[in-house]
Amino acid sequence: MVDVSADLSSFSFETGLTEDEKELLYLRARSAGLTFCGCAHAAFLCKLVHSLRCIIKSHTANRDSLASGEDSDLCIGILGMGHMGKQLLLFLLEKSGIKPSHIKISSRRPESAGILTKQDCLLEFIQTGVECFFDNHRLAAWADILFLCCLPSHLPKVCGDLHSHLSRRCLVYSFTSGVPVTRLAQLLGHDFILKPQYDFVVCDTADVWLSCTHLTRALTYPLLIEASCPLTMSSGIYLGLNWVCTVLYSLLNICTSTSLGSSDALSLINSIFKEKWPHAVELIAQSFVSASYASSLLTEEPFPWISLADAQVKDTPLLCFLSSSKSMQQCISAAYKSLLETPAKLDS
Repeated sequence: MVDVSADLSSFSFETGLTEDEKELLYLRARSAGLTFCGCAHAAFLCKLVHSLRCIIKSHTANRDSLASGEDSDLCIGILGMGHMGKQLLLFLLEKSGIKPSHIKISSRRPESAGILTKQDCLLEFIQTGVECFFDNHRLAAWADILFLCCLPSHLPKVCGDLHSHLSRRCLVYSFTSGVPVTRLAQLLGHDFILKPQYDFVVCDTADVWLSCTHLTRALTYPLLIEASCPLTMSSGIYLGLNWVCTVLYSLLNICTSTSLGSSDALSLINSIFKEKWPHAVELIAQSFVSASYASSLLTEEPFPWISLADAQVKDTPLLCFLSSSKSMQQCISAAYKSLLETPAKLDS
């Protein structure tokens, strides 16, 4: 259907704004960009974790641990169906390749997911398995990655619901602003937490984010994917190395949780990135832990469990390594763009 008002200036968003209000228009672009980047980075994490789980399953195919029936498919939980929760759901359905039956939502208004899908022509995803309910305990016990998309005022109650129901392997990814990751770890009694910290700078290209008003269409724009790349973010939004380091530590913890030896863990993690950037410098034990600890680590011994809450507020060996390795930065950026530009294919 053609938008007959598209070229009529009197119908534009800016019409009727005062001069003082027009000075705040940059916030509109910033909000759209923050939503796009948040969803894109979450999808990138999901793709990396899912790839690693599939590789681990293949690598351990002949081990007795597989007899337990552990599924390599990633279970994604979204807590909250406000603006961010809805946009994240759309992004994951479009870009992650995760099966709808492996995405569950806990919301005080479960019907909001149905409204969302009807508006965006995605009703078939709900019909084929995306489940929406109001039970935070159930979601916490089920999810491999749990996205917190609730308001800061709701966080104490939400954390009370989740406390003691989260398994150690559940990665909590928080979009809730105003609460530091260390405080969140205390509230949850859980240290496997990732919280992106976005910063903003004034620049002349921030208006590029205004094309994100229709998220599923924006996913097809290589310019936006390039602008959202975590290590080279442009157009006024910045994330940086710390988030990337925490993502890599989360991959290491997943290997540790499956009792993989340090040698196998490094090999499998490196294989994910080598596929996208063959010339990358390989991650070694000293990339993740201190040289003294790495020297005493046996090849068949798993890496120690890394507190992601601590890793985000301290200078880590991995942060030092990535800061000095342009090759590894290029590799991660290439993997990011490749994974997001590749059309999602639902797992069979």
